[in-house]
Amino acid sequence: MMSSENTEPIPVPPPTEPIVATEAAAEPEPTASADAPAPEPTPAAPSTDAPAPAPEPEAVPAAPAPEPTPAPTEPTPAPAETTPAAEPTAAAAPVTEAATKPEDPKPAEPSVVTETVKKEEEVEEPQNELTKKFTEAEWKAVKELRSQLPSVFERAYPDAKPAPSSITLWGVELSPTAPSAKASVILVKFARARNLVVKDAADMLVNTLKWRDEFKIDEVLKEQFDPEVFGKLGRVYGKDKQGRPVTYNLYGAVTDLKAVFGDVQKFIRWRVQFMEQSIELLDFETVDQMVQIHDYEGVSLTQRDAAQKAAAKEATNIFQNHYPEFLSRKFFINVPTLLTWVFWLFKPLLSAATLAKMSVVGSGPKTIGAELSQVIDPKELPKKYGGEAEGF
Repeated sequence: MMSSENTEPIPVPPPTEPIVATEAAAEPEPTASADAPAPEPTPAAPSTDAPAPAPEPEAVPAAPAPEPTPAPTEPTPAPAETTPAAEPTAAAAPVTEAATKPEDPKPAEPSVVTETVKKEEEVEEPQNELTKKFTEAEWKAVKELRSQLPSVFERAYPDAKPAPSSITLWGVELSPTAPSAKASVILVKFARARNLVVKDAADMLVNTLKWRDEFKIDEVLKEQFDPEVFGKLGRVYGKDKQGRPVTYNLYGAVTDLKAVFGDVQKFIRWRVQFMEQSIELLDFETVDQMVQIHDYEGVSLTQRDAAQKAAAKEATNIFQNHYPEFLSRKFFINVPTLLTWVFWLFKPLLSAATLAKMSVVGSGPKTIGAELSQVIDPKELPKKYGGEAEGF
């Protein structure tokens, strides 16, 4: 199947693009009024817990009050008896106050505060222009995937004791304890590539980190390639109308097939380096994808040998498995008739999301320009492709 991530001589139909899950229903917020009535009957319990004091207040107003009234001689014992009798009355006052406290609206305040804190927690994620477009389901997947990063690192680097607490991927730190908007943009790529199934996204991230370690990506980025052999195969020129960089894969520029594909692994290293250099142009703040243009001018599909096929297959697998959601649009221009038929043959097998990203364009500046100018401003498009820029 033709891959939306394929950038090689023979585009392999891409896997079905991830379909963003619909937003999950918001969890019901805690209701303050539901918590307030519950404590109200509770304070009444102290009066039932102490059966002895309860009858005393009832006897106080009946017995002591009449005794001092008929005694005009002010006997000493009488005031003494009324004094202790009054004490239970004073003791009863706190009981009455305690009973009336639940009626005060203050007990409901903790629930309101808790609700406010929860709402603040829901929006505490660092935001940028890209994360503001996340759906609720995507945010849920990102948070869950972030919580699994310690396990991801342990699985990706089993020989590291202890496992790293954070790693850097495409210039962005991924940490389970220090979230950032850019990190969320990286994590959501893996989540989207696996239809927001967090377990599958975590597995993909583990495999990507393992592959980068085994492939020695840092060394590949420093490797020097013969500009006469590889220099004309790929270019980055201009931006689309949304600020995304535009990359060109110029297959017709290959004049020495043996020099380019004779060493398949060398070609793969160059191709990965070109992809990494293109990603360096993404800020993950406003832009996290690129536009790819595959120019087949001068390419003869009948002359492809085993080395070319092997290189195309391996590169396709790498980009599908380890570079998720980096393509915004992909254009195939100056396409041979045979390849056009191949595209239409596989078109029914492609998802609507994938088809929306792919366009097979004919030949000639006018035809190509009419299609590309819908996405790329003519001032950013080379003249050979129907634009106004001098190009490369």
